[in-house]
Amino acid sequence: MPNMLAEALSPYLRQHASNPVDWQQWGREPFAEAARRDVPVFVSIGYATCHWCHVMARESFSDAGVAAQLNANFVAIKVDREEHPEVDAGYLTAASAFTQNLGWPLNVFVTPQGKAFFAGTYWPPDAMPGHPSFRQVLDGVMDAWANRRREVESNAADVAAAIRGHGQHPAGPLPGREDLDGVVELLTQNEDTRYGGFGTAPKFPVAPVLDFLLEHASPASIALADRTLTAMATSGLRDQVEGGFFRYATRRDWTEPHYERMLYDNAQLLRAYALLAVRAPEHTDLARDIADGIVTFLLHTLRMPDGFASAQNSESMVDGHLTEGDYYALSAAERASQQPPALDEKVLAGWNGLAIGALATAGHHFGRRDWLDAARAAAGDILATHVRESGELVRATLAGATSSARATLEDYGLLARGLLSLAQATGELRWALEARRLVDACSTEDGYAIPGGGDPVLAEFDIDPDVDPTEGALPSGASALAEASRQLYLLTGERSYARHSAGAMEKLAALATRQPLGFGSALAVMSALAAPPVQLVIVSDDPDAALPVAARSWIETGGVAVTLTASDAAQWAGAGFDLLTGRSLHGGSPTAYLCSDFVCRLPVTDLAGFLALRVGAEP
Repeated sequence: MPNMLAEALSPYLRQHASNPVDWQQWGREPFAEAARRDVPVFVSIGYATCHWCHVMARESFSDAGVAAQLNANFVAIKVDREEHPEVDAGYLTAASAFTQNLGWPLNVFVTPQGKAFFAGTYWPPDAMPGHPSFRQVLDGVMDAWANRRREVESNAADVAAAIRGHGQHPAGPLPGREDLDGVVELLTQNEDTRYGGFGTAPKFPVAPVLDFLLEHASPASIALADRTLTAMATSGLRDQVEGGFFRYATRRDWTEPHYERMLYDNAQLLRAYALLAVRAPEHTDLARDIADGIVTFLLHTLRMPDGFASAQNSESMVDGHLTEGDYYALSAAERASQQPPALDEKVLAGWNGLAIGALATAGHHFGRRDWLDAARAAAGDILATHVRESGELVRATLAGATSSARATLEDYGLLARGLLSLAQATGELRWALEARRLVDACSTEDGYAIPGGGDPVLAEFDIDPDVDPTEGALPSGASALAEASRQLYLLTGERSYARHSAGAMEKLAALATRQPLGFGSALAVMSALAAPPVQLVIVSDDPDAALPVAARSWIETGGVAVTLTASDAAQWAGAGFDLLTGRSLHGGSPTAYLCSDFVCRLPVTDLAGFLALRVGAEP
């Protein structure tokens, strides 16, 4: 069967379309073919901006001899982990039974029934000390399949059973404020006190953890977030010319990064610097400068006609030579004569939700209406291109084409959360209505579930993609939906949202408090749930009046804040957002309402009265 990737939506798959390997796309058909031929399946998972994926493609998948070996003895499937995150998650967990050096490319050998029996990441073309060559790996797998089939299938069954058991996590009580102070202490113990950040090398920004530290807002957590974000601002992790952050650094001192720039990292860090400006006002100028650089990168580099592209490649051509990193060593003037690194132009619903929310948050806190306009435009594009007539989300599109991959809880949750941030910053009801619809579509008696079900092939093979609930690089779907539900409760008064939010986090509480680096977003939600439910409403027909301007620097753990016109407030109230019922201008003046769980103080119309409000105190 010939290579079938030329017409793929994924740029990563199209990068492999010229390989002599007879790659197929993810689906039932390649597994059926493997069963007919009685051969194992080779599932290779990566993404378009992955450095080692490019290396293995050049060294092995472009080699005619390796391709002949694969084609004769395996059915080969290429998977874009960003298009099919559930496939990646399910097989990443299985791969942990065979190697602790997890990453991408992720190469998994599975039975025709989808069960993994061997896995690894990058294998070199020639053997090195401690590392067999890829050809040797293929020879070993072929020998095991031909001569020890019963053992192979037994091991595959054992791994599948162990994974199912691994996915059972007992629920526990939500942590209180003091418990979360202890989590901050655990994170502080893991801080690199010399260079900033967490751990040694490789060093990642772990943006979800920064979100928790800024949400928790204790003196210790703000100080830790401040030190980390300040260190990152001037580090080698950031492109000091164009703004924007690279995915990670290979060295402890943030140098020698892998140069891919991901949408999800930059969106989360934009939000983090915006919150830092509020939590640590002495660093407002630094935070504003870094935020401005990130927004420039998002709008000038990643912005597509229908949303934000997923990432920018790690490799580029400089003076006709393929390099990794040389482009970023050039000045702005020198870059002008070079071709910039290519983009993965795939537009993902969930990651765009992160960008929409970050632009809205930063636009609100820094008073940048142009950033709010950018958030509005992106939200409109995503809702126009990523929502089917049935109301179900589309996970991925590219240049108007739609992926067959099912949307995930991540897509629903992150988009809903981003739309709620936009609704609160602009006062525009349409975004809140769409966010509520997305959350309602996922809410069940037992928690959250993907509308219409998840990936059908994984379901057929009984592979659970949710066995590993950690969230190292970006929020999980459960955490994002729990945060959106929490905010919806504070806006509507509908207690089912509060129950869903708390219930989802109770399932993660014990794990998250012990392993905080892997549960930053969940801990941020738990911190919000542990705080008094504070609600601020600013009604003003003039966005430049003193009250709405002062409210830009208002932020409270566990709170929501909405700035809107009197007519908008009436529309929200009519749509079931009870917090806005009766909120109007007093005497024609901008008016502030401060509430705690829908019990409100007397409205305030003067700036001095607003500044004197004791945020979080009993009304």
